Amino acid sequence: MQTLTDVIGNPRREAADARAREADKARQAAYRAEQQRKAEQKAAEREAKRPACANCGAKFPDDRWKAARDYPKATSRWHPTLCEECESHARVAALQAEQAERERRDQEEAAADAEAARRAGGWLAWFRT
Repeated sequence: MQTLTDVIGNPRREAADARAREADKARQAAYRAEQQRKAEQKAAEREAKRPACANCGAKFPDDRWKAARDYPKATSRWHPTLCEECESHARVAALQAEQAERERRDQEEAAADAEAARRAGGWLAWFRT
């Protein structure tokens, strides 16, 4: 069972309902556009804050950024201001420097041992060298 006005219809009410639906769609579209704009602005701000490698200038990926933020203290094996590639180069350079220092110390010790052996031999040791 329907009322007579429902059966006949009400053109003014139908027009008002259509206008209300259109207004709702427009409000929803404006809301979605505003949310999209806010999300883009937030992403742009985040990218502006993203740190870059101190050596080459490459932007850090999210996991590297989080690790650098969580563990900011630099060590011989961790360089929070460098990207992974520059960090590996820095590690290799540090290892090479350590090895060169070790070799220099070994040479100095060998020279000191030779000098001590020469002096320990007495005055005749001068004739052997």
